[in-house]
Amino acid sequence: MPWSVRPLRPGRSWVAGPDPAALRTRWERLAAAGGAEQERLFRPSRSRTPHTAVAALPGRPGRPATATGTGGEAAVSTGRFAREPGACPDPVRILHGPFDEQWLLPDHRLIDAARPELWRVSDERQLFAVEHGYVPQATGPAPAPALSVTHLLPDGHSPAGRPGRIRPLYRRPGATDPNLAPGLLAVVRARLDPEATPEAVLAWVLAAAVPAPAGCRIPLPADAEVWAAGVELGEELVRLQLRGARGGERPRLPGGRRPYVRAALPARPPGIAYDAEAEALVIGEGRISPVPAEAWEFTVSGVRVLELWFGRRAAASVGAVPEGADVDGLDAVGARGWTPEWTSELLELITVLALLDGVRPRREALAARLAGAARISREELRAAGVLPVPASARRPASVLGHQEEGPEGQFALL
Repeated sequence: MPWSVRPLRPGRSWVAGPDPAALRTRWERLAAAGGAEQERLFRPSRSRTPHTAVAALPGRPGRPATATGTGGEAAVSTGRFAREPGACPDPVRILHGPFDEQWLLPDHRLIDAARPELWRVSDERQLFAVEHGYVPQATGPAPAPALSVTHLLPDGHSPAGRPGRIRPLYRRPGATDPNLAPGLLAVVRARLDPEATPEAVLAWVLAAAVPAPAGCRIPLPADAEVWAAGVELGEELVRLQLRGARGGERPRLPGGRRPYVRAALPARPPGIAYDAEAEALVIGEGRISPVPAEAWEFTVSGVRVLELWFGRRAAASVGAVPEGADVDGLDAVGARGWTPEWTSELLELITVLALLDGVRPRREALAARLAGAARISREELRAAGVLPVPASARRPASVLGHQEEGPEGQFALL
């Protein structure tokens, strides 16, 4: 997957978060402010200030500030924010690092580096592979795969603070132009599976990727049976991480062991702990069980996923800050306590992590088979014209399927 994109760089933390209502409140407070106060709340950077004029994000409705997009969606103004903030855009779902689905204000004027090339190819058929970042000392009883896969727009955030490259499966919308080295799919079909698809290659990558300092290494077997086993495992990993999106089934633990809320979670949780004997998450006076120990111990880049996920929401459940008490800027505007949506998401995340740990023996077995299996060599890939990968395959494709509004409402004819 030669074309990769660096992580999004928001430039200001208040443009994203776990609660969409809080994002709308932040927008309204910023739009209502003016002059030096708006400048302070905005948190200017070299790339963005309230006076910066930028193009609309691809795929977002860019029209006059009073207009709305199709289906009632708020149009995004491309005028300078200080002069023409426009209506608050509807927050969009994103993947904030592995396994954390959050929300983002999709306004290019607020984001230092939104990576428009990703927005341009994001549609109902796109999938993104996201590297977790290499951490050599990261260990744990249930290490995650080296990559995550998502149908949401990912920000490439790594729990360990390392940048993770984002690799779209397709270079153009509509599931066209696979992001694979030219000629690779033909080699796979000739040597391993005559009916291999780009999705099968992605499944193999997810199952077989090995983290390394220079990026993930992907061994390519010469044995069709090893390939088939890896693709089957990768398809299961994709299914679990998509969480029922794209028409799939929502993850469920076997044997009816669904986690339940045994005692209501407090509005502002003081912390989280794990009761191993009772297999329960303890959140203040609240309790959730059964929670398998493998879900609690699940780590990515050496960071425990459940603790990180909970910590972000506990910090956000501070409630709306009254006017005049906004000492910490827009970040101080949070949710009005712990939300029911977060509880549902937590129950689902526990299920996903437990199921991902359940396939760990299969990942270990695949790695053992690969260690002793013959592989398709670099020389064979060079002879087939797959290597070296041409520079054009490492760059985004030209996508001109729709109008994109430029700064201050401009359009260009090409």
